[in-house]
Amino acid sequence: MIEEICKNLSGSALSFYKREFEFFGEITNISGIIRPFPKGKERKKACLEALSKVTLQQGCYLPSNPEAVVLAIDYESGTPMQSAAKAPYLARFKVQRCGISGLEKLAASETHVVDAQSSSVDQHRLAGPERNKSIYWQACIFKVGDDVRQDMLALQVIEMFRNIFQQAGLKLYLAPYRVVATAPGCGVIECVPNSKSRDQIGRQTDITLFEYFLATFGDEQSPQFQEARHNFVVSMAAYSIVSFLLQIKDRHNGNIMINNTGHIIHIDFGFMFESSPGGNLGWEPDIKLTEEMFRVMGGALEAPPFQWFMELCVQGYLAVRPYQEAIISLVSLMLDTRLPCFRGQTIKLLRARFAPLAGEREAANFMLKVVRDSCLNWRGKTYDMLQYYQNQIPY
Repeated sequence: MIEEICKNLSGSALSFYKREFEFFGEITNISGIIRPFPKGKERKKACLEALSKVTLQQGCYLPSNPEAVVLAIDYESGTPMQSAAKAPYLARFKVQRCGISGLEKLAASETHVVDAQSSSVDQHRLAGPERNKSIYWQACIFKVGDDVRQDMLALQVIEMFRNIFQQAGLKLYLAPYRVVATAPGCGVIECVPNSKSRDQIGRQTDITLFEYFLATFGDEQSPQFQEARHNFVVSMAAYSIVSFLLQIKDRHNGNIMINNTGHIIHIDFGFMFESSPGGNLGWEPDIKLTEEMFRVMGGALEAPPFQWFMELCVQGYLAVRPYQEAIISLVSLMLDTRLPCFRGQTIKLLRARFAPLAGEREAANFMLKVVRDSCLNWRGKTYDMLQYYQNQIPY
């Protein structure tokens, strides 16, 4: 198919195709280059060396972001991720948003000039604030040997949930980031901007999430803290609904992000539906709702922020139930892929979680029970303990 498509390309279109795929081939191949090196300083050094050899040709884009042209590579950003068997790594790129039509015009021209000052970026400009809002830094993780199609499915459903919440007028917050499978076993994952994982926060500060909110946003009665708590609640409720319906597991602190406005964001959907860590033990509760999350939302069942959280969970759940067939259809399209999350009863179990035969009051009580059963659940805490002893992930 690729050969047939290329036969129909000529001139600037063929030149653009070669330029783009050579660029992305170089970027992706770094994962294979650093794989033989042991984890730690040696792999980091190999990553930086391989990244330094990548030559950026003007007019290229990241596969996850075809609306923006790459202006520069941060050659100091190459960072291998935590994985012994595979070698995913992170790199950062300076991009300019120009829209798909703008990128196509750029591809059709032979000049490929977007920003005359951006062909080389010195270290001072790397660290400095950008004057042009259309120019920004985009960090991505590149994977070889990993099937990212399951993440793509999860994020497509999450995007659908976000649209449903918006149509219903609910202030629930979801942040679906972009993941693109670029070849069998290869993919690019965009990093969530302005965020830190709970794991990173724990390693840097060794304080609870509530203490982190106090240190970051000020006193509990301050407007900044109240706004951050509001953001935390609306995102916690949204991701709680998603986590329950999609049965997303492996919710350790490395897979939970907190952004600079207090929203919680879940990443990495390698275990969902009928798959879970430990040979599908199904150990974790339906929703991750730990003691420190509970404390941020008031720390008591009768606290107004926690009562509001439960109310939002019910409102969001009732809002998505009328769209259950559309959601189930989207998931059904992927059943033939034999992804590990499908084990024979995915659709039957997914449909049951929507409580299709229940009235609204019964469905609301059903969702409230799911939240109560998950709140401060001891199985969630023991899973965090296991991740700490196995992978040194703080909790």
